[in-house]
Amino acid sequence: MESNYGKPLLGRILGDKFNLPSAKLEEALAYQREKGGRLGEALLHLRALREEELLEGLAIQFGLPWMPQLDSTAIDHELIKKVPIAFCRRYRVLPLRYEGGIILVASTDPLETVALDDLRLLLGKPVKSVLTTGVSLLARLNQIYDEAASPAGAEEVMEDIAASESLDQLAHELDEPQDLLDATDEAPIIRLVNSVLFQAVRQRASDIHFESFERGLVVRYRIDGVLYPVLTPPKRLQASIIARIKIMAGLNIAEKRLPQDGRFAIRTSGKDVDLRVSVLPTSHGERVVLRLLEKENRLLNLSEMGFSKDRLSAIHQLIQLAHGIILVTGPTGSGKTTTLYAALSHINAPDKNIITVEDPVEYQLLGIGQMQVNPKINLSFATGLRSILRQDPDVIMIGEIRDRETAEIAIHASLTGHLVFSTLHTNDAASAATRLIDMGIEPFLVASSVVAVLAQRLLRRICPDCKRSYQASTEELSRLDLAPGTARILYRGAGCAACSQTGYRGRTGIFELMIFDDDIRRLIGGKADSTAIKQAAVAKGMVTLKQEGAERVLQGHTTLEEVMRITQQEIEV
Repeated sequence: MESNYGKPLLGRILGDKFNLPSAKLEEALAYQREKGGRLGEALLHLRALREEELLEGLAIQFGLPWMPQLDSTAIDHELIKKVPIAFCRRYRVLPLRYEGGIILVASTDPLETVALDDLRLLLGKPVKSVLTTGVSLLARLNQIYDEAASPAGAEEVMEDIAASESLDQLAHELDEPQDLLDATDEAPIIRLVNSVLFQAVRQRASDIHFESFERGLVVRYRIDGVLYPVLTPPKRLQASIIARIKIMAGLNIAEKRLPQDGRFAIRTSGKDVDLRVSVLPTSHGERVVLRLLEKENRLLNLSEMGFSKDRLSAIHQLIQLAHGIILVTGPTGSGKTTTLYAALSHINAPDKNIITVEDPVEYQLLGIGQMQVNPKINLSFATGLRSILRQDPDVIMIGEIRDRETAEIAIHASLTGHLVFSTLHTNDAASAATRLIDMGIEPFLVASSVVAVLAQRLLRRICPDCKRSYQASTEELSRLDLAPGTARILYRGAGCAACSQTGYRGRTGIFELMIFDDDIRRLIGGKADSTAIKQAAVAKGMVTLKQEGAERVLQGHTTLEEVMRITQQEIEV
């Protein structure tokens, strides 16, 4: 047992405090003799105890303070600024504060003396170690350095750029930091772009827009489906900023006449983020849009998407069918692909062969074959779908039905015993059938192959930190088609730091599920318009998008203004 340091025996401490069985201790000692290393590492490897228990035992053994949770309010931010984050991450240390002329430093290893000596020299003060867990230290480390790199960072970089003369040269620096928070590049353009990317991840943006206008450049973030301007760099920086982004994405910086697409990956605050890049030439220079996809974002399952209990039960039954077409409709960015992924994940099993053709493949699904379309080699949805049908699939997912050829193959697949999932761009569920007919599909084929259509939208949720109630007027209730006697207590967000003063944080879905029964099939076969189809579905109990939105308002999940913004184009029936 560890007695080399003149300290109490670790095994005895763990046995007394955490009832570590002597048999487990002997097993760990045998493992240590065979493999080498420390006793604590052997105990963790054998899962004899948890990391927190081991660290608390080490704190007792070495006579060090034990802090299982680090309080951010007790951390000196001025002290943090003097220590590079790369150093703290490498050695798992975090300076906390001055206390009695000594700097307290959080650590996960009582024998980490090299890093403590370096901190003593760097900070010019004696240091004392306190032990904490690795999870707590890394979480606090990321939070503290996030706050240190405040949203003002981009504006400060622009002030530095004002004095710079060789902007094009600075924008072509090729070295990319592993983590944006570790960035040590002095080139102002590089630091400006890194700052914009970092802030976008921090504020949960899904897209970043660099928009070129006659007199300047505007940077906007799309957060929860809405664009917000965040920065207006001067016109003279436009070429250098866009060149820097094109370099990061591996695009041709000399080509400014044609659209270009690319992608690259970054790491910031411990998060891995993929970025898809689209460059488009305009009359005032190139504009760039970046789509951010966090790799850590787990896919939602169907029960987490906001379906009512009855609707969730119906969807579970539909996705278990042996054949037919299930369509998800809505505008771009309404979460259609997420819904399809959730459905595929729910039915994914070893006895099913599931293959998808997508543009692009946004998330990898374990156990499912995924193909990405590639127009450069004439691999379209239609050609990919033909090849998939030769792979003996049980379930097929088509990213989008865009043309008659794809629609015809999808219908053929459904009629020959395959379950087909796909998306369409229509305003509501009833319009999906008429859209397919407009593409040139025979009405009887649409009626016999499509089994259900799910229309959906994403509503911004009221920020829980600044949620406030208020008395709704009769006019507001009437806008949602609610009776005057309905309860008048509604909610809205006042705006706070957590939601960037918007009053909203996060999104939830609203849905309109139309299941094709015999009556609806007869209407489609008779070429009825979408209004008649919708009226028939509503008469049979279908809840429209606007009705479900009204329910969410009354439940306090969202605001009346948000529902009207999302559903204002819906056809009244």
